[in-house]
Amino acid sequence: MIRILRRLKDILTHDEHFLEAIESIERVVSKFLSIGMIIVIFIALAQLSYALIEKLLLTIERPSNDSFNTTLFELFGLFLNVLIALEILENITAYLRKHVVQVELVIVTSLIAVARKIIILDLEKKSSSDLIGLAVAVFSLSVGYAIVHQTNRANSK
Repeated sequence: MIRILRRLKDILTHDEHFLEAIESIERVVSKFLSIGMIIVIFIALAQLSYALIEKLLLTIERPSNDSFNTTLFELFGLFLNVLIALEILENITAYLRKHVVQVELVIVTSLIAVARKIIILDLEKKSSSDLIGLAVAVFSLSVGYAIVHQTNRANSK
């Protein structure tokens, strides 16, 4: 017990020991998040597989142009869910590798999420302000991506 208290005092009184402890905690949390995202990806894949089989077989049994379009948009949304989860996992693993949040990856992930929202959007149920908000989000993320990408390219030369 005394040894633990001395170690704790050492961590709290010396900046380098405190920073090492923080980095250790960050690594553990990042690994936990990675494992959680892998579980989410497998669940999303299972949901996608089930939907592919169920929806496409149902569409084949009772073909209807309107139901196929609805099914197609639902499936696109499920595919993009998996892609977004993979991008988030990539963000976490990039952080584990470099100990830096890669802004370009975060912006790309955000663009994919907004694109997913646009693809599955039911235009009949949305107001013009919703569409304007999505347009502003896409424009802002695109400009941000262009700036970060150009900066990264200039810094890598």
